[in-house]
Amino acid sequence: MRDAGHSTLVTDRLLLRRPRPEDVDIIFDIYRDPRSSEHNPSNRLRDRDGAENLYHSWDEHWRATGFGYWTVLRQESDRPVGFCGLKYMWFHDDQVTNLFYGFDPAWWGRGLAAEAARAAVEWAAKHLPGVAVVARIRPTNLASQRVAVRAGLTRAEHLDGLGFDGLEWIYVTP
Repeated sequence: MRDAGHSTLVTDRLLLRRPRPEDVDIIFDIYRDPRSSEHNPSNRLRDRDGAENLYHSWDEHWRATGFGYWTVLRQESDRPVGFCGLKYMWFHDDQVTNLFYGFDPAWWGRGLAAEAARAAVEWAAKHLPGVAVVARIRPTNLASQRVAVRAGLTRAEHLDGLGFDGLEWIYVTP
């Protein structure tokens, strides 16, 4: 992974860049698809205003912290395939970064989410030393669990608990 500044990361196949206003349509396309929110129903978007609000919350995190969720593109394309990144959150009285990844279902199963998540975790190790990276995953979301492991996180059963949409299994950086 090459770090071209906080706003852009480059992997073998991907370009991760800071989200832009024109990404709102792809945010809406991905998060209105019921497959994208099967395990996290509270993430499903009902209208474009929800995508606008999501973009603005992501942009605010970038403005406040200098990092956040990236828009993920294949290097040979200018159409985003998903989103991946980190956001500060409080977890068990500690400030950690939440690892997030969500991709267009048309691109599932190709290792793109794991590649992007691994780049985000590597970025965090370099730029946020000592801050844990946490992924909160539903027990039935096997694909997401595989992504977290491939990104370098390990299962932390002692941290499992209830989230917005039910039981969350916790994965953390070692």
